[in-house]
Amino acid sequence: MKPLSLECINKRSPYTVEQTSNTGFYQFFTETGVHYSVGFMKEDLLLTKDSYQLIIANVNNHKSPRDKRVRDTIVAIIDEFFNQNNSTLLYICDTGDNKQQMRSRLFEYWFSTYQYKTFFTMISSTVMDIDGTINFATLILRNDNPFLSEIITEFTESIQLLNQKPT
Repeated sequence: MKPLSLECINKRSPYTVEQTSNTGFYQFFTETGVHYSVGFMKEDLLLTKDSYQLIIANVNNHKSPRDKRVRDTIVAIIDEFFNQNNSTLLYICDTGDNKQQMRSRLFEYWFSTYQYKTFFTMISSTVMDIDGTINFATLILRNDNPFLSEIITEFTESIQLLNQKPT
C-alpha cells in the first residue's frame, strides 16, 4: 500500500487526521470526545488481488452522535487511499455488540452520498457464521481496476462458499 498524504486528507477533512504508530492506521478525535481509528490491513483471506480490509473503530467506545463530520473525515481518508492505490477494500462490520447491521446500513448510506461514487463498484453481502450471527461484508474497488471482473467473481464465490451449510 502506498502511503496516504495527511496534507491531502486534512484539506478535505473537517476533523484533523493524524497517523498512528501502526502503519496504515490513522486517527481523529471528534468535538464530543470520540476517538476514531481508521486503518487498512492487508487482506488475503477472502481476496487475493492487492486487497485491504478497512477497519473503522471507535477506540474509546464513547457514544457517537450523528455527526456528518465523522462521515466526511472517514470518506476523506478512504478517498485518499483510492487516490494513491488502485486496490480493493473489504469492509467487514464488527459483530461484538450486535450492531453490525446498523453499521453496514450507515456505511452504505455514507457511500451513497459520496460525490465520486460512480467511479467505484460497491457490493455488499451477508454471511452467517457457525453460531448463526449474520456478518456484513462490503467490497469496494475502482471501476478502472484491471482485475475488476475477477475480483467481483472471487468475492461472490467466496460469499457463496461461506454461506453453504456443511453437510
